[in-house]
Amino acid sequence: MTDGARAWQSVLEHVEARLLSGDLRPGDRLPGERALSAELGVGRSSVREALRVLEVLGLIRTHAGSGPNAGAIIISTPGGGMSALMRLQVAVRGFAVSDIVRTRLILETSVAGDLAEAAERVDLSGAEALLDAMDSPDLSPPEFLALDAAFHLTLAEASGNQVITATMAGLRSGIEGYALAGLATISDWAATSARLRREHRGIVDAIRAADAATARTRVHDHISGYYAETFIEPVPIANI
Repeated sequence: MTDGARAWQSVLEHVEARLLSGDLRPGDRLPGERALSAELGVGRSSVREALRVLEVLGLIRTHAGSGPNAGAIIISTPGGGMSALMRLQVAVRGFAVSDIVRTRLILETSVAGDLAEAAERVDLSGAEALLDAMDSPDLSPPEFLALDAAFHLTLAEASGNQVITATMAGLRSGIEGYALAGLATISDWAATSARLRREHRGIVDAIRAADAATARTRVHDHISGYYAETFIEPVPIANI
């Protein structure tokens, strides 16, 4: 088996092509390293490098181990170059949690209201596909939270505002990081994940009903509620 210095790119292109074609969707799992290595004729080190890049770009989330949840799960589909660049910058820099929360509340409440006001012209199929994926009982908490972050990004993408979309994509790794940090304080993950799923569906329902005020309120309460539960102080809507 030959494995050039850039062989990982063939793995990257293979996975992205399957994502773009719809052959792979959020919630699906990639074959293991050994299977991908044999299928594509590259070394396992190249497979690992490609998976690392895909994870930094926010397309997959990997989980170590040998159980049913091991390997890589698809959490998003490829976006534009600007979004990828911002994700890489955030992965290196990081931001304060208070700044992340405040920015989310400003951007996401606005997005939800705008989507509701344009409900008849909005395509929410991507967001709803992610909600369906989050209903799987086989998801680990980190996988669920990765799909959760992808759901919020998908709503931003549905708005058609490229600056907001790029900003949300850039914040995505920070959002996941703080959400994961809060897991240690949650005593009943099953109850919390069920509540989060209900809240997600409620946001989509308000958008489809063209109820902008309710959509904004539900997004605000959803974001603030999780941080309140995980003992991270939420930002009051009156202060944004």
